[in-house]
Amino acid sequence: MLSNIINQDFIKLSPNDTVKYALDQMQKRKKSVAVIVDQDDFLKGIIVKADIYRFLSQPGHFETYPVELAMTKAVITADINDDIKHVAKLLRENDISAVPVLDNGKVIGLVGLEDIVDYFIKM
Repeated sequence: MLSNIINQDFIKLSPNDTVKYALDQMQKRKKSVAVIVDQDDFLKGIIVKADIYRFLSQPGHFETYPVELAMTKAVITADINDDIKHVAKLLRENDISAVPVLDNGKVIGLVGLEDIVDYFIKM
């Protein structure tokens, strides 16, 4: 069951947080992905370090631009009731490293490749 491997130690950002703040949080917490949510924890987007690096290659105001300008808005997600194999397939087929897990539309965690590998190692 997916609820067995959800990583609840993830970075949540507001669409108005700056790109610099997003990168600072990722570096500080040694994470490569963050979810962007509204005030009610509904998913607005996702951002990975690669998005930020692409954003940095364009002229702009890194320290003041909101993260919503660099985030991916069409996010592949998992539902709390999905099975682990389905999520592993989502990650593989879409060549992504993590998916936000939703419960009634709200972000409750992330599941990444490492979480799935750890689950199978512990079996």
